Amino acid sequence: MFDNTLTMVDLFAGAGGLSEGLSEAGFHSLFASEIMPVYAETYKKNHPSAKVVTADIRSLDANAIREELGLERGALDLLAGGPPCQGFSINAPIRSVLDQRNHLFKEYLRFVDAFAPRAILIENVPGLVSFENGATLHAILDSLAELGYGADVRILGAAYYGVPQMRWRTIILGLRGKSLPPLAFPEPIYRAPVRPNFTTTFDGQLLVKMPSPEASVRFTTVQEAIGDLPQLKCGERGELIKSYATAPTCDYQRRARLGSAGVYNHEAPRLSKENQARLKYIKPGGNWTNIPDDLLPKGMQRARKSDHTKRYGRVTPDGLASTILTKCDPHWGAYFHYNQDRSFTVREAARIQSFPDHFIFTGSQVQQFAQVGNAVPPLLAESVGLALKSILREGK
Repeated sequence: MFDNTLTMVDLFAGAGGLSEGLSEAGFHSLFASEIMPVYAETYKKNHPSAKVVTADIRSLDANAIREELGLERGALDLLAGGPPCQGFSINAPIRSVLDQRNHLFKEYLRFVDAFAPRAILIENVPGLVSFENGATLHAILDSLAELGYGADVRILGAAYYGVPQMRWRTIILGLRGKSLPPLAFPEPIYRAPVRPNFTTTFDGQLLVKMPSPEASVRFTTVQEAIGDLPQLKCGERGELIKSYATAPTCDYQRRARLGSAGVYNHEAPRLSKENQARLKYIKPGGNWTNIPDDLLPKGMQRARKSDHTKRYGRVTPDGLASTILTKCDPHWGAYFHYNQDRSFTVREAARIQSFPDHFIFTGSQVQQFAQVGNAVPPLLAESVGLALKSILREGK
């Protein structure tokens, strides 16, 4: 354990985006649980001092883990976690209480009961707020209250905290034995052209944290995020560790390079001949409507020009990226590079998610993309962690 460092446990940890950001804020991960072996391997590689268990959380004895870590009940500073959220997502085909993933919140609450941490953090998709007309969110907050936690919820836009993409996350924070102060959720510091496309109120309260009129810092652009990475042709792999193309040109790039030995996970995905042909017609800011009809998939030929505006999109260098998904597949979003005729690499997706370059992803390229897309942007997690740390330090 490090001096002057707050302790944390991360459940449903994935590759470790949430832990990465919280560690930057001053939290030291003691333990992480993740069911996917390749995700757990990435977490271990990047958080070597944490005990990482690859298992279904339903099989874990929370009290035994606490005792193994040498913690008294109530000693842990933060229990963080992001239970699988696909069942709650507003984009999910079926949003049902029958989806077993939706009941994994109960496992998180079981760990809260066993550890009695000073603070809790739950992250999820914005669709959690409207799921079952808010009944699930009410149940979570009520369950936390029964365990002695004053909890509240907000929806945070990642772009407002310096992340160069259109991504939103629902954040639930709670403190043991006390109400959550208003400043527990970080204030947005960047102005960005993003608008919510989901339910933004809960019990009459506006949940989305918006920048104040005084916030004057411009959002981070795609080019600022990835413009210093080496150029690649479509399908080019190159050396395992590559050299940067330029010196850093902005603070975002300088921050990304801290502790880095070079550029990892930067291999260009192969595109089909059809997609390579389509790409030639798309300029930065363009999309599938720029592609001749005879080159479009049959289904897209029948689509209205006003629909699916991100599909087969080429990002603009001075704008925000689309939300990074588990597949940077051009059919589903604007994942074509702004001045190279290819789609994003894993490293570019990771940069857009605000992962530092020293964070290395394991597994196949497909698995790496999934890890990046499922992660909480570390820069957003750091902002939440800094606000929470300030409250916890005052309480000591």
